[in-house]
Amino acid sequence: MANAAEILVDTLIAWNVEVVFGLPGDGINGVMEALRTRQDKIAFVQVRHEESAAFMACAYAKWTGKLGVCLATSGPGGTHLLTGLYDAKLDQAPVLAITGMQFHDLIETFTQQDVDLTRVFNDVSVYNAQVADAAHMENVASLACRTALARKGVAHLSIASDIQEQEADPAKRSKRNRPAHTPQQMFSGHSMPLDAELDKAAAILNEATRVTILAGRGALGAAAELEHTAHLLQAPVAKALLGKAVLPDNHPHTTGGIGILGTLASQEAMETCDAVLIVGSSFPYIEYYPKPGHARGVQIDCDAQRIGLRFPVEAGLVGDAAETLRALNQRLTQKPSGEFLQRSQETMRRWREMMRQSEDARAQPLKPQTIARAFGQRLADDTMLATDSGQNTELAARHVDLRSGQAFGVSGALASMASGLAYAVAAGIAFPGRPIAAIVGDGGFAMQLGEFSTAVRYKIPLKTLVIKNNMLNQIAWEQMMFLGNPQFGCELQPIDFAMAAEAMGASGFRIERADQIETVLDEAFAAEGPVVIEALVDAYEPLMPPKMPSDYAKNFRQALPQTPGHERIEENIAREPAKSMMEA
Repeated sequence: MANAAEILVDTLIAWNVEVVFGLPGDGINGVMEALRTRQDKIAFVQVRHEESAAFMACAYAKWTGKLGVCLATSGPGGTHLLTGLYDAKLDQAPVLAITGMQFHDLIETFTQQDVDLTRVFNDVSVYNAQVADAAHMENVASLACRTALARKGVAHLSIASDIQEQEADPAKRSKRNRPAHTPQQMFSGHSMPLDAELDKAAAILNEATRVTILAGRGALGAAAELEHTAHLLQAPVAKALLGKAVLPDNHPHTTGGIGILGTLASQEAMETCDAVLIVGSSFPYIEYYPKPGHARGVQIDCDAQRIGLRFPVEAGLVGDAAETLRALNQRLTQKPSGEFLQRSQETMRRWREMMRQSEDARAQPLKPQTIARAFGQRLADDTMLATDSGQNTELAARHVDLRSGQAFGVSGALASMASGLAYAVAAGIAFPGRPIAAIVGDGGFAMQLGEFSTAVRYKIPLKTLVIKNNMLNQIAWEQMMFLGNPQFGCELQPIDFAMAAEAMGASGFRIERADQIETVLDEAFAAEGPVVIEALVDAYEPLMPPKMPSDYAKNFRQALPQTPGHERIEENIAREPAKSMMEA
């Protein structure tokens, strides 16, 4: 007779879950035993911190489209999951979190690790249940999987340690709870917008003369359809960060990223368009959309709640991006080659020249842009690239040109530090044999440094570029630009990351000058197993939006005289392209 933990794990297997990320503990030992006895059907990946388990489950779901699962013990084990689970909530990734509890008859008695995790998880979850007994598990385990997938969010099950080992005795089942009354499968289909709404959207786009497309993660499975739409509309395609891989960065229609980490071409395409088509994106920075009244809007999203969230669209197409675009394309009229797209392409050409200037290999100290571009050029055509949150994100967004076949992952709306390494490990677990790479900062990498040993343990072929400036660089610039405050509290105690990698059984390399880049990268990319490449870069290199808003410039000038290293910063912003970006 199966117990509750065994029912849970068998349910995961029935739902085609292949891996669970987590850490054991006495509050979850029953589930661990069920996993141990089913290792031929489902894998357990041991992490060094539960936060990473949740990040990995989220990343796994985003990389694969499948259900990501993480596991933690009672009390602090469960609370450690929260940051990674909020990453899943905000980026709409299907994740199941399983947590333990103390004995069922000691809950709420101030016993050890007595935390009401169902209450704690209430905000982050689309489904949240405390399992009452083994018969209850038969129902809620399947429902949790189904809800996470259907609603693209976090489901949570909390199970008392003794309930985990309780057998499903038919004599103790309630009369209304019939066994096997729910199937272990997901029923899904692609929704389609109404014809009238498609006709309305097509009329708006056909009438417009300057259409800009904004593509996000929801468009990743619709690259061919999106490319055809862009051709029909002769439209530039700006990419939200989560949609970086939707079209290769050298595609003639793409203007790269958007926002503070984006390009001048994308910003100008948004500012000067007379219609915008938003495909699978909830890009959160409203100030980078067209001003209301300056452009008409059409939006495609599988979630009706997201339609019109950032921009007052006139036509909302609720449906799968690929199928909706196919239906829309049939209604679009081919526009002639036009000045609007050509102007965007010319601006993008000038932007690339500016970026090449910033990547000057002769500069000393070493510029982070220089090493980021060199690293990106080494990546194989099927590389899965993860990045963390900070200046490293800007480097990946602007200075790594993704090619067709490459994938990109990042903590999007949550923008959490300490996520990049977990995303990379999850990619390696999900796609064994594919090359994996990560660009991280020394701040975020240090937060979960121990997780690099997880990459070593599971033999992830991970090339990790650590941007080492001994500074929380993006935060420092935000202090100056957003509020006009001098940088404070952002300097970091240096860590020898190359030595740390070697201490964990991996290979560590260091780059301090531009003339070392080619030789060191040759050695690093030839090395077997996980690798850390520590690049010591200029800590005072500016993080600049494509156009510096006047209030940002004013705040920056106010803060600069009192900021440590202000002389070096002055030198850097006097150089191109920072000088032009400051004056834009």
